[in-house]
Formats: sequence, structure tokens, C-alpha cells
Amino acid sequence: MHVNSDVEAVDFLVKKYDLLKSEIAKVIVGQDEVVKNLLISIFCKGHCLLVGVPGLAKTLMVNTLSKALGLSYSRIQFTPDLMPSDIIGTEILDEQRRFRFIKGPVFANIILADEINRTPPKTQSALLEAMQEKAITVAGTTYHLEEPFFVLATQNPIEQEGTYPLPEAQLDRFMFNIWLDYPSVEEEIRIVKATTTEKTITPEVVLSAEEIIYFQNLIRKIPVADNVFQFAVNLVTSTRPDSVKSNGWAREYLTWGAGPRASQYLILGAKCHAVLNGKYSPDIEDVRAVTISVLRHRIVRNYKAEAAGIRVEDIINHFLS
Repeated sequence: MHVNSDVEAVDFLVKKYDLLKSEIAKVIVGQDEVVKNLLISIFCKGHCLLVGVPGLAKTLMVNTLSKALGLSYSRIQFTPDLMPSDIIGTEILDEQRRFRFIKGPVFANIILADEINRTPPKTQSALLEAMQEKAITVAGTTYHLEEPFFVLATQNPIEQEGTYPLPEAQLDRFMFNIWLDYPSVEEEIRIVKATTTEKTITPEVVLSAEEIIYFQNLIRKIPVADNVFQFAVNLVTSTRPDSVKSNGWAREYLTWGAGPRASQYLILGAKCHAVLNGKYSPDIEDVRAVTISVLRHRIVRNYKAEAAGIRVEDIINHFLS
């Protein structure tokens, strides 16, 4: 990749983004907003929590994304009997009677943690530690995970019996919480037509790991005006019920608001959203565009909100109005 300036690099990223969307669309019908948010998260070095009922092509989407990005991919099915060593790997005694570390599935660029809420907290924390530190430690030896490293954890919103919901502190490590909805009738017809024949489509590789790392660093360099910083921080502060700047709805309907990590992700997400739309600096509309995905899992409703049927999205939209 040969570019002479950051401006040229932004233009190059926009072209690559358009190519990525078209390659992914060969396999995934619809879900444009979901794909966009996944790519924003990757370019911001973030992780995603994806919530949707079974059968909405979450696994296929992540697999397709890894192929189009030219990255290694690993899927871990979280179950109640899954152990931390099943994720990070384990030491074995080899034929020379020396301990040798066998790497687990976490040693890949893109990890699909399928139904993460079906495994106990001890196993959940093994993955969440890897997400935070980008490294794991086994028997006193630290192993660094290969960059880029992106975790997509899925949760099923139905059948909550026997699950272990992620604590708020661990949810906070995910940049975005993305909800997948059912496809429209027209989209579902296209899906059924495409998946009931013997024809299979494989997306072309659009980016390399080195290019992704370059673009991740580029996003960090994007300048942001002070009023955009102010808007993002004020928005997050207004969600905290005990803050002097809290919104009336926060005091009435929330037990917990968002922390500073939300402000950081609002700015990073706004930077990437701006760049993918061909802008060289984000404005307040770019912050607003990523707000629901950033705040959805960081604010906690109280019983009054639940009894009144007020959704988290309704509360966030009220903050934005």
C-alpha cells in the first residue's frame, strides 16, 4: 500500500470499505448496518457483542468477514462444561518428558464466541482477559496474541434458563452491542434462493492484516474538534443517575449509567464513522450515529422502566433528543 499522506490513506480506506461491503454482500443478504458496525469495531480495535435469535447467519457473517479481511478465524461454542483451557490452550508432557504448550482456539485474528452467556464466569473471564490484555499467561509464560485481534461474542435473547449473564464490568469491554433483527420478506426470499442450491460463493480477500493494522492506527490519528469531545462526554455524563449533570430520565429510569470507556468509544466510533463516509474529521452527527451501539449495554434500567415497558433504546434516544 503506497500512500503519501493521511488524506490519501482515508480515501484509500473508503475505496477498500466499499469493496468489503460488496464482497460481503455476495454472501450476506441485507444486514448492512450490522456489517458497517462490525467493520467500525475492527478498525477501532474494539470487540462486539452480537445479540439475535438463532438462524440469523451470525456465524456465516463472521466467517465471511474473516475471509474478506484475509484473517484467521476461530469459532468457540460456549457450553456449561467448557473450561478455560479449552479456550486458551494447555500444557502437555511430550515424548521427551518436557512441558509443551498447545495453543487453544483463542490464537486467531477473529474469534466467534458463540453464546458466551452459556458458560460459567470462570471460563468467560479467560476470554475477556485475552480481549483486554491481547495476551494470555500459562504457567508463568506470557503468550501474545497476533494482531489484529477481534472478538465477536453472541448472545441468544431467548431461553435464558441456565445461562450466566455477563456482569456489567465485563460487558463494558465490548465496544458495541449490536442487535440483529429478522430480514424483510424480500431479503428472506433472496436468502432462501441463495441457500437452497448447490452453488457456493466465496468472497475475495480485500485487505491484509498489515493494512488493517495500518488503518487502525490511521483512525487514531484523525483530528477531533473540542465541541465533539464535549458533546460525547456530556452525553455519557447525562446517563449517570447520581451526576449533577444527569438527565431527568437517568434519575427516574436508570440504576447505573455509562463510564468513561463509553466516551472513549463514542469518539473512536465517530472517527471511523466519519472516515468511512469520506470525511476527514468527525462531527456531532457521527457521534450520534454510534451512540445506541455504544451505550446499549452500558446503562442499566431500574424496575420502574421495566414495568413501564421503556426500552434501553427509548432512554438513549431521549438523551439524544
